[in-house]
Amino acid sequence: MTTVSPSGSTLAEAEDFLARHPEIESFDIVLTDANGIGRGKIIRRHELTGLYTSGRHLPISIMGLDIVGEDVHETGLIWDQGDGDMRAWPVPGTLKPLHGTNPPRGELLMSMYHLDGAEMTSDPRHALSRQVRAMAAEGLHPAGAFELEFFLLDPDTSHGVRPAAAVLDGRRSDWTEVYSVDHLHGMEPLFSDIYRAAALQDIRAETVISEYAPGQYELTLHYRTDVMQAADDLIRLKRIVRMQARRHGVTACFMAKPIEKYAGSGMHFHVSLADGRGRNLFAEAVEGQWTDTIRHAIGGMRRTMGESMLVFAPHANSWRRFANQSYAPVSPSWGVNNRSVALRIPAGDVAARRIEHRPSGVDANPYLVAATILAGLRLGLSEQIDPGPETVGNGYDARPDLPIPGDWREAIRAAKDSAFLKDALGADMHRTFTAIKAAEYERVARWIADVDYALYLHNV
Repeated sequence: MTTVSPSGSTLAEAEDFLARHPEIESFDIVLTDANGIGRGKIIRRHELTGLYTSGRHLPISIMGLDIVGEDVHETGLIWDQGDGDMRAWPVPGTLKPLHGTNPPRGELLMSMYHLDGAEMTSDPRHALSRQVRAMAAEGLHPAGAFELEFFLLDPDTSHGVRPAAAVLDGRRSDWTEVYSVDHLHGMEPLFSDIYRAAALQDIRAETVISEYAPGQYELTLHYRTDVMQAADDLIRLKRIVRMQARRHGVTACFMAKPIEKYAGSGMHFHVSLADGRGRNLFAEAVEGQWTDTIRHAIGGMRRTMGESMLVFAPHANSWRRFANQSYAPVSPSWGVNNRSVALRIPAGDVAARRIEHRPSGVDANPYLVAATILAGLRLGLSEQIDPGPETVGNGYDARPDLPIPGDWREAIRAAKDSAFLKDALGADMHRTFTAIKAAEYERVARWIADVDYALYLHNV
């Protein structure tokens, strides 16, 4: 019996895709967990239409896994519920071909629902959708785009972690090479495949630059009027970069801080706000005379940043990225045309006025990041929160007037105790996320790292 899809997906979408792509033999079906990891299956061509008529049963525990795919019982999603099945449904508009696969494959994003069609609220995608719906009810429509920073590394780590050689001719460089166009040419075959793959999935990947570390790059994405689509773009682009890099014999690394002495990788989120007629509510009438809307939005983001840092920096490694003069913010500061602050109003056309949120590492989950930022923005508007004075000059020298956690453990505690974050993510997603992070912290705390032997083996 055909069931109506609660996600809004239709059988016609699948049938049309199959008719246009007779060459595709199988599909990656991808559900995004709390850590931003794609979980799911590879199905055969004949199974696709069944996803659209009946969904796909998947265990509830798939949303309660840690970073290495092991159960976190404290989420309440494992044996407390008998690890029963939920039903995953296709996300409309995300059925796309993959580039360079042999035999040809496609990809489809999924979202989790209860068997009765209600949203499974430990699914990160639903956390963002909840904030978008709440804003729409208030006549507000967020738009935005993520930036993707990452490293391309040599897959051979026997000599330590080091930048990958150019895929064009094998040339190596251990210099920063920031903004070097000639340096980009060495990775041109890989980036060409990334752009082709993105185009097949209707992702508008735009500018690529050589970033501020050897082997580090940045790809920007087209600004979307739909924030959910912006988060989907980021999730899919990470998968594309990882897949295409692997095909070219290099490792795409999305750790926030993979190499000690170099800058880490961020996932900056640019956000603006439109009314029902599409007018940018952040745009000022006279350039530089900020609207109350953008000031209050910044105020809300600043006030909630400390208790939200676990979302923006979710792993042990995330916290290694924050350091003075590293292009990663170390306090909840704001400023104009200033890359040393956490919340930046970029220079540019007034009509395109936006806020760049800079704390998140590339290892963060974009659905949870966007949901948290929008919730902070909403709070700022509803309570008309003053952002305080603008930071001018070196933001690393500024004395913060609002506290943020000093490390990962403090961030976990702050997130667990945060009524704001519980409301921003929803009670179930908040419980799931903080339980997974606490379990990951315990795993790391038990680990005897090489530094322990280096410092203490012969000295204590």
